[in-house]
Amino acid sequence: MKLRVARPTRSLAQVVRFYQEGLGFEVLGGFEDHAGFDGVMLGHRGAPYHLEFTVERGHAAPSAPSEENLLVFYIPERAEWEARVLRMQTAGFSPVRSRNPYWDVHGRTFEDPDGYRVVLYQRAWAL
Repeated sequence: MKLRVARPTRSLAQVVRFYQEGLGFEVLGGFEDHAGFDGVMLGHRGAPYHLEFTVERGHAAPSAPSEENLLVFYIPERAEWEARVLRMQTAGFSPVRSRNPYWDVHGRTFEDPDGYRVVLYQRAWAL
């Protein structure tokens, strides 16, 4: 099974920069004017997930409905976690305080240009 998380964006170029430069995602594909939509798929080759961001021509997408709309990436190795946090900051993205303080204990939260949040969590996946 594979997972695609798809959502609209208000600024395709800015959101691509956030995920590509900040999180190291690759552009896996994209499309222009597909029934009035432009889009980009971002992810890591071989990973069982990717993100799709779309812009509907002539329509303004809403921002995130709450600060609790999260993508959480569990990074078990501390050195790798520190490198990923540094990469986000070097790309110009500063951490924000999580609405739920649980995520601040072992993680850093970053907000994308649409107000959706990504948590880099320094723990192993326990489920």
